Amino acid sequence: MEKPDLTGGFVALLGLKFEEATADRVVISWPVLPELHQPFGIQHGGVYCSVVETAASVGGSLWLGDRGTVVGVSNQTDFLRAVRDGELTAVGTPVHRGRSQQLWQVEITDADERLVARGQVRLQNLSRD
Repeated sequence: MEKPDLTGGFVALLGLKFEEATADRVVISWPVLPELHQPFGIQHGGVYCSVVETAASVGGSLWLGDRGTVVGVSNQTDFLRAVRDGELTAVGTPVHRGRSQQLWQVEITDADERLVARGQVRLQNLSRD
């Protein structure tokens, strides 16, 4: 299995840093960048959705390993607290891992450990065959 690039592309654009990446837990931190604010000066909700998707996909991919690849089929993210600056942390953990699908939950907190967003992603497991 080709190892995913966890440093370039969209990951780099968002400023994501992988603190931990295993089949059972993914931890990502990133700075709230003014370039990624929505028009009212707070973190754009699309960033939260992207981080939720990234954490789930990386963890799901690591769990599936050489058996195939994963693709996201559903992303439901709730925004709970507005954030203008600072650093955020996302922690992704599996809820269900089955033969054909996985469900991952991701919680995003600020530096004071307040929950600012949470989401879940359903992944489809695609076999190599």
